[in-house]
Amino acid sequence: MLLQAAVRLVVAPLARLLYRPVVTGRDNVPSRGPVILAANHLSVIDSVVIPLVAPRPVAFLAKAEYFRRPGLRGWLTRACLTGIDAVPVPRGTHRAARAALDVALGVLADGRAFGIHPEGSRSRDGRLYRGRTGVAWLALASGAPVVPVAVLGTDRIQPVGARLPGIGRVTVRFGAPLHFVPPPSGSAGQVRRAVTDEIMAAIRELSGQEAAEGYNELSSPTP
Repeated sequence: MLLQAAVRLVVAPLARLLYRPVVTGRDNVPSRGPVILAANHLSVIDSVVIPLVAPRPVAFLAKAEYFRRPGLRGWLTRACLTGIDAVPVPRGTHRAARAALDVALGVLADGRAFGIHPEGSRSRDGRLYRGRTGVAWLALASGAPVVPVAVLGTDRIQPVGARLPGIGRVTVRFGAPLHFVPPPSGSAGQVRRAVTDEIMAAIRELSGQEAAEGYNELSSPTP
């Protein structure tokens, strides 16, 4: 908790000074209780930018390897990730993906905010790819509202392949919360698909991105 407070008190103002973020819709994020922030994904720093500008702490999943790096750089990485409430999880298999969703469900059960990129991996061409249905599973299983989020400009600050972020302006838009209730009947898979498509449509309306027809095939599998 002390580290999280230090990050928000020191790193967040510094980030605002460097990146001059344009943030709209912060009031759309509930001040308490479980909530899912579903965002587009253009850069590795998206899951750092969102917690720094959100009105409350937001937990994102992070590769467990990031928490095991040696040396000073490894310590700094762990400190930063811990400070923004990141949760370490293994990645790369269907079993790991399901375990990650169970971890996320636990975050929501604790009444916290959880961030997720339904596309799975970063978009290499700027288009918004089809969402994986894990976000719908979380929303339906937890009953938490989903706030669509659009992040713009991060792909210019740290494009794919860049080791360190540059300087530039980012925009973060928080949309109106979406609420979903499991229907009394119907295929679970079809329901999750419909919920996910509605969430992605809300993200696309905020971001203005061109929609890609298929999945981002670099994404990790999710249920």
